[in-house]
Amino acid sequence: MFKKDPLQIIAFQGYGTDTHFYARGRALEDESIDLENQNTWHLIINTWKRFETDEIKNVGISIKLPEGTILKGKTDRDGYYKIEANLAELSKLVNDEGWLPFELSYNDVNIKRTIQNDNRFPGEILIPSVEAQFGVASDIDDTIIHTGVVSTLKWEVIYNSVFKHAKNRIPLEGAADFYHKLHRGVSGKNSNPIFYVSHSPWNLYRYLELFLRQHNFPKGPILLRNFSNLLRKQPQDQKPQKQKEILHLLKTYPNLPFILIGDSGEHDPEIYMEIAEEFPDRILAIYLRTVKHKKKMLRVKNLVDNYKTTEVLLVESSAQAIEHAREYGFIA
Repeated sequence: MFKKDPLQIIAFQGYGTDTHFYARGRALEDESIDLENQNTWHLIINTWKRFETDEIKNVGISIKLPEGTILKGKTDRDGYYKIEANLAELSKLVNDEGWLPFELSYNDVNIKRTIQNDNRFPGEILIPSVEAQFGVASDIDDTIIHTGVVSTLKWEVIYNSVFKHAKNRIPLEGAADFYHKLHRGVSGKNSNPIFYVSHSPWNLYRYLELFLRQHNFPKGPILLRNFSNLLRKQPQDQKPQKQKEILHLLKTYPNLPFILIGDSGEHDPEIYMEIAEEFPDRILAIYLRTVKHKKKMLRVKNLVDNYKTTEVLLVESSAQAIEHAREYGFIA
């Protein structure tokens, strides 16, 4: 009889406020994905493991905060959990960068399949400082990392995701420096929150987290979407998941303006402009990286030329974005 894999709880870095706790993650069997091995065969196996997951569905989950508060929730049919609670003075529990740590566990004390039988898993959420100058919501694919979303049949996306280790993926030149400047703001001492929002599935969460950490991007919540939703036909009037996530950020932080960063390859221009139409006083600027695709760029340039609600800048390099951000008082 085959030995069952141990259980784990993956906590996605989330976000909250001084009075609202909001955490997401997933309960899965631990497939022992080796994030360090760069052998091609291991990369293929790891990709298979990321998508062929054995989720722990409809099971109780507990979160323990540093001062002892216990919050309870339950995973859904795909193993995902979302735990929210209205609390008080959560800002007192954060570190200098605004991160609040917590501990996850399965509610069932009889569960013995966790690693070393230790039913404790780390998590954290970001609670931005009230002194933050603005927030940043940034795409990932072809905005800070080349993925090839405009390639024929998206073959580059498949190749890069399967055959390239996160440590070997090359960020777009100067992107990390630009994001650190935004994070520190015009004073150079701020902790402006950075949120990474992508159409990629949650299955790639740890892969993207490793990429951002390895290439020294500012730490921030990574907001993705359910893989199962990629396979379902969505109603035409339903907003894209990326748009829903950014709208949730704007409603969570009603006093915080935002800068939106994306690329010209897919639907970022339309999504960001629609958001700016809904929140014209909250979106300070939209930066869109250009892509090497004449037809797509012609379409985007026409959109930008006719758009007057918010400052939209098409940039070919991080240096251009930095120059503009400095001119507008976003960075030092």
